[in-house]
Amino acid sequence: MKPIQVGLLGIGTVGSGTFNVLQRNQEEIQRRAGRGIEITMVADLDVARAQSIVGPDVKVVNDARAVIANPDIDIVIELIGGYGIARALVLEAIAAGKHVVTANKALLAVHGTEIFAAASAKGVMVAFEAAVAGGIPIIKALREGLTANRIQWIAGIINGTTNFILSEMRDKGLDFDVVLKEAQRLGYAEADPTFDIEGVDAAHKATLMSAIAFGIPVQFDKAYVEGITKLGAADIRYAEQLGYRIKLLGITKRTDKGVELRVHPSLVPAKRLIANVEGAMNAVVVNGDAVGTTLYYGKGAGSEPTASAVIADLVDITRLHTADPLNRVPHLAFQPDAMSDAVVLPMSEVVTSYYLRLRVADQAGVLAQVTGLLAGAGVSIDAVLQREADEVGGEGATSTDLIILTHDTREGTMNDVIAQMQGLPSVLAPITRIRKEELN
Repeated sequence: MKPIQVGLLGIGTVGSGTFNVLQRNQEEIQRRAGRGIEITMVADLDVARAQSIVGPDVKVVNDARAVIANPDIDIVIELIGGYGIARALVLEAIAAGKHVVTANKALLAVHGTEIFAAASAKGVMVAFEAAVAGGIPIIKALREGLTANRIQWIAGIINGTTNFILSEMRDKGLDFDVVLKEAQRLGYAEADPTFDIEGVDAAHKATLMSAIAFGIPVQFDKAYVEGITKLGAADIRYAEQLGYRIKLLGITKRTDKGVELRVHPSLVPAKRLIANVEGAMNAVVVNGDAVGTTLYYGKGAGSEPTASAVIADLVDITRLHTADPLNRVPHLAFQPDAMSDAVVLPMSEVVTSYYLRLRVADQAGVLAQVTGLLAGAGVSIDAVLQREADEVGGEGATSTDLIILTHDTREGTMNDVIAQMQGLPSVLAPITRIRKEELN
């Protein structure tokens, strides 16, 4: 059978990895797919560099639309990234009857509803395994492997840059700014790391997983997003003393009131497997009613790990290329006419437990004032840790740290009581609040 022909838009880190792995494992991949898969055309602005990667037998152009217009191309791989031109090209490829493989989580988290609807109307597939957690096959697990389950919740370390930074802060006792510079020097963080360190990248991925888990439309605009820029070495140290580690988690959860969709630093018990995921590695925990808790671990980025996911999508499309579109796995796991209208809860309605760190005056009665406000708001205290003043500020210090762990509380209630505590004359600095996730 004639090989299926693939056009590649963008041959950077992931694109070159995809080409190389496809070439290296061609025989194995063909045995699995049932026919050959060949990248026969590449679009990249740097034509000379692209040609040096793919060799003389592959046509290289500087216009992505030339790839889409080629009638011999069956599948278009979009690896350009971003929301702008990538959206236009993906929609044009779909309109031209091409299947699409993309690693572009930002595009799908924001414009996925439009893109999936266009693909369904045209009878083509949009595959995006590489968009979440690099080489970990989490999309396939959620869409197919766990399809018998009513998914209860998902919690994931889905950004390697922030996990590397938090691991280094814990191991070396350094503050965020120092470790960020080191991460940039080592290539783990971009020159502009905003999307990573502010949690946006993780929120794009959590949005996609939430849509697949619960059969809701992609709604990135409703996600709560908080990054790691305000975390201090002291909080990581205190968390450790209390038996926890701090991780940036993407969390989505089914509740009676609706769906939670949030990204923020979280205290996780050190005994949990996910708490021990270090460096730039990714891990996703999924809890389903039938299967219980499952863990998916591996490299969340990089040339060949991500290429592994891209090629898995190519193989899936190749196998299903001639199948009736109605018999394919739906883009978001649920049939398009069976999607749920469950609401995504505002953060103020989320119920979780908390770690609070207050820098307070070292004087009698402060603890009673603080705990009194918490009790008045109906917030139950799990544990209190009070440091000696000289441990915090050295001999003769007049302030100390007060650390409080709470039981489950509604976020809106916690916001109100933090504002009250902040107004106490004995509270000397902005209160640090980190959510706590037991992940039972």
